[in-house]
Amino acid sequence: MNQSIVLIPTYNEIENIEAIIRKVFSLAHPFHLLIIDDGSPDGTALVVKKLMEEFPDRLNLEERQGKLGLGTAYIHGFKWALSRGYEYVFEMDADFSHPPEDLVRLYQACAVDGNDIAVGSRYIKGVNVVNWPINRVLMSYFAGYYVRTVTGMPIMDPTAGFICYTSKVLRTIDLDKIRFIGYAFQIEMKFNAWKFGFKIVEVPIIFTDRTLGASKMSAGIFKEAILGVIALKISSYFKRYIPDQKVLK
Repeated sequence: MNQSIVLIPTYNEIENIEAIIRKVFSLAHPFHLLIIDDGSPDGTALVVKKLMEEFPDRLNLEERQGKLGLGTAYIHGFKWALSRGYEYVFEMDADFSHPPEDLVRLYQACAVDGNDIAVGSRYIKGVNVVNWPINRVLMSYFAGYYVRTVTGMPIMDPTAGFICYTSKVLRTIDLDKIRFIGYAFQIEMKFNAWKFGFKIVEVPIIFTDRTLGASKMSAGIFKEAILGVIALKISSYFKRYIPDQKVLK
């Protein structure tokens, strides 16, 4: 069985989904894919089902009823991947904002270099963002500064959603207790991993804003991230970050 699976949550990504699937499967490393679709009314899941006939051993689909949130989609995917024995589990967007070629670099950062988590980082070497208006770049960059200041977590791009997790990390974190569903989910996962003492490396990438489809960012998601950081820090004072050996097995 292949060790590496890429999770791609989707909602109305019919314009991107076939291209991103074919691109991932064209890479030298034999990644598998799991698409987690939240009932896209545009027919995204139908496109995936058709492609599953072409890639029966590598492409998988989980359909959920309704738009349930990014965080719950990834939790669903993490559990699915762990139950099937995958060692390296990746997060990636469907819209090509995360360069598919860099999946290989994230894999090598964990499988070869021995890190537990590899984060595709927009800010580890300056600001590497294309097609974003300056106000959004500043908001994102200073959000990272805010997270580092409040939590003490030394990650330049804590809201990044282009990541490789080893299965050890996902088995250690209690996935059922992850609370946030928007971009705060990304912060919460990294914060827990950092508190458990896992080795986290940031791999520089160039982030390019989507050219097709609509952004899923909203005021509610942004508010959750701002307030969620404070809640994470406070709750950490009452939590023991000691891995449960039974969970790691």
